[in-house]
Amino acid sequence: MKQALVDDTEDVSLDFGNEEELAFRKAKIRHPLATFFHLFFRVSAIVTYVCCDWFSRSFVGCFVTVLLLLSFDFWSVKNVTGRLMVGLRWWNQIDEDGKSHWIFEARKVSPNNTAATEAEARVFWLGLIICPMIWIVFFFSSLFSLKLKWLALVIAGISLQAANLYGYVLCKLGGESDISKVTASFLSQTVFQTASPGDFQKPGLEGLEIHKH
Repeated sequence: MKQALVDDTEDVSLDFGNEEELAFRKAKIRHPLATFFHLFFRVSAIVTYVCCDWFSRSFVGCFVTVLLLLSFDFWSVKNVTGRLMVGLRWWNQIDEDGKSHWIFEARKVSPNNTAATEAEARVFWLGLIICPMIWIVFFFSSLFSLKLKWLALVIAGISLQAANLYGYVLCKLGGESDISKVTASFLSQTVFQTASPGDFQKPGLEGLEIHKH
C-alpha cells in the first residue's frame, strides 16, 4: 500500500518555473532604454515634421533636423532595438567577389537566453509598422497640397523606415525573398495570431543567407 502511494506521487509534476516565466514575459519590459529609443527617434521625426512650421521658418533647418532623426532611428532600430527587443538582426555584406549577401538572423531561445517579452514585441512591431504608414500619408498630403519641396524628405522617411520593416519581416518569416509571399504570410500571421515572443523566434534562422544576383 505504501509502495502504491509512492508510485502515484511520482507522476505528479508541478512546474512553477514555466508559469513564472510566462508571467514575466507578459508583464515585464526587460529593456526599457531600448524600448524608449525604438519609439523616440521615429516619433520625434514625425512630430518635428508636423510642427516645424510653428517653431521655425527655416526650411533647411527643419529638413536637416528631421533627416537626422530619421537617420538615428534607422541605425538604432537596425543595430540595437531589434536585437534586444525581439532577437532579430539583418544586414548586408559584400564578399570578395563583389556580390551582395543579405543575412537574416533570429536569436535561439535557451535557458541562459530568455525570449523577449510580449510587451516589448508589441511595442517593436507596432512602432515598426505604424510609422511608415504615417509617412505614406504625409507623402500623399504633400503631393495633393503641392508642397513639393517636402517630398524629398517624406520619401527619405518612407525609404528608411520601410527598409527596416522589410528587413525584420524577412527575419520573422525565415528570409523569404518573394515580396508577394512575404506580404501574404506576414498579414495572415498578424491578423490571426497574437503578438507574442514565440511568433518572432523562428527555428533554424541562425546565419540564414539570401543571395541577390
